Amino acid sequence: MSVPARVVTLLVAFVAVVAGAVFVVIHYIGDYSGLPTVDYTSVASGGQVNVVLQEDPQNNSASKPDWVSYFVQNPKSHQWVHTTLFSVPANTVVNMTIKGYDGCTPLRNNFWSQVQGTIGGTVTVQQFKDTNQPIGVTKTLSLINGWSGCNVGHTFAIPSLHLFVPVPSPGPLLSANSLCGVSPCTSGPYALEKFSFRTPDHASSFRWQCFIPCGGGFIDGNGGPMQTFGYMTGMMQVVS
Repeated sequence: MSVPARVVTLLVAFVAVVAGAVFVVIHYIGDYSGLPTVDYTSVASGGQVNVVLQEDPQNNSASKPDWVSYFVQNPKSHQWVHTTLFSVPANTVVNMTIKGYDGCTPLRNNFWSQVQGTIGGTVTVQQFKDTNQPIGVTKTLSLINGWSGCNVGHTFAIPSLHLFVPVPSPGPLLSANSLCGVSPCTSGPYALEKFSFRTPDHASSFRWQCFIPCGGGFIDGNGGPMQTFGYMTGMMQVVS
């Protein structure tokens, strides 16, 4: 092969590698430009901040309305924002509240049923038949079994902080018959989960996501909303 031909071959191979890298970044790592970031830094007090999320069986977007999705609550207006980006202060206790409106999906590995990385290693869970209609008592749990009883709907995980929390579903009967049908959900059965963790003492960005295969219609459930910012993948910005 001549030198010019070798050069052309190398250039073609290089372009192919670059194109592959761009594909991976866009389709697997994700792009969150254009999504709003909900600011919690301005409402932090006494070394703590309260963050509120909900996860729904659908969303309010026109392009992908059937994708499962998280929403973030604006701490000042209390309106639900269709985004998965939020900012919190460094070296602060984050008191997280998640309203789980979606039904159950079995975990691929029940090891992830264990609560990990929260303060005290536990979460508190209260089931609701509808708004202001609690079922049973509030429970403090270190494990939510994802392989029995339709218990886990999604997860909230920040792997780089070793935080992994199974998010409970409203339960088998309510999940099968009366899930919220319009997002953001304001009625219907849900599980209310609360836990706390501390942010690092330095500014950085921390990717979070659901690790349940919740991308219906995609291979192994691992595509679509599961890997897309604004749906089941997000970013926590820690601000110093």
